[in-house]
Amino acid sequence: MSAEVKLDVGTLTVSASPHIRCDESIAKIMWAVNLALAPAALFSIYRFGMPALTTMILCIVFAMATEYLIQKWQNKPITINDGSAFLTGLLLAMNIPATLPWYMPVFGTVAAIAVAKHTMGGLGYNIFNPALVGRAIMLASWPVAMTTWPQMASKIDGVTSATPLGILKLQGYESLVAIFGDKVTMYQSLFIGSRSGSMGETSALLLILGGLFLIYRGYIRWQIPVCMIGTVGLLTAAFGHDPIMHMMSGGLILGAFFMATDMVTIPITIKGQIIFAVGAGALTVLIRLLGGYPEGVCYAILLMNCVTPLIDLLVKPAKFGARR
Repeated sequence: MSAEVKLDVGTLTVSASPHIRCDESIAKIMWAVNLALAPAALFSIYRFGMPALTTMILCIVFAMATEYLIQKWQNKPITINDGSAFLTGLLLAMNIPATLPWYMPVFGTVAAIAVAKHTMGGLGYNIFNPALVGRAIMLASWPVAMTTWPQMASKIDGVTSATPLGILKLQGYESLVAIFGDKVTMYQSLFIGSRSGSMGETSALLLILGGLFLIYRGYIRWQIPVCMIGTVGLLTAAFGHDPIMHMMSGGLILGAFFMATDMVTIPITIKGQIIFAVGAGALTVLIRLLGGYPEGVCYAILLMNCVTPLIDLLVKPAKFGARR
């Protein structure tokens, strides 16, 4: 017995992948990340004043100008309106002291866009986070200026003019607690933002809220910041340090939510991203406790960017119906 099958050809649509589409775009995602970072950026301007605003404007303007000139020179479509260059400039500004001379953030920004981004082929091809490359180049070029922090209005920060991690590295944990008065006051200052540091080492609260907004919108996965920050907390506690202080100090929250989640420079799969985040957290602890610098988030993420292809190869899923 045979059955007759009728096929309405008009109901079929044949096309190349991707087959699942949505209304998201690069510009929409990038401007959403800028929006999520805006509260912490505005708070840093409130804390550090006009120098912070000037540095932020310099980084953003020169990031967009450098991208425009490179794309114009290469006869490529101009994409400065997609928000990616704006975001690179803003992130770099959040990773440096507010009171640097004007030529330092300009140099770092041009290096971030020209070297880290466009020598690799532009957006989507860079293997390192451009803002972190810019910061690393600036730290290697001007180590004293990059580790000299502006004084803030707070009495505590006005006296110390050093980051909590810097005090911890040079003077010890007891001196750090004594400067703040007690542990509770120290935790409150770290959480709200009454401390010295780079512009992104201000309010942990506002950075977390911005990160939660990105998770809610589906632009980043919660596994990366949770695993990175959690790894730092677990390892510092295992080695007898204050995990709460380490999790809220330095650029950890900024890096975990806004740079370790960069979809271009991290592994593709969730399993690979967890490995990436745990590795970045472990390297951060290693540099903080045993390295020469009090902070290690920048180099930790850049080092993990190096091994992203290996992680992808390690956790690459098998083809359907085939064995690994």
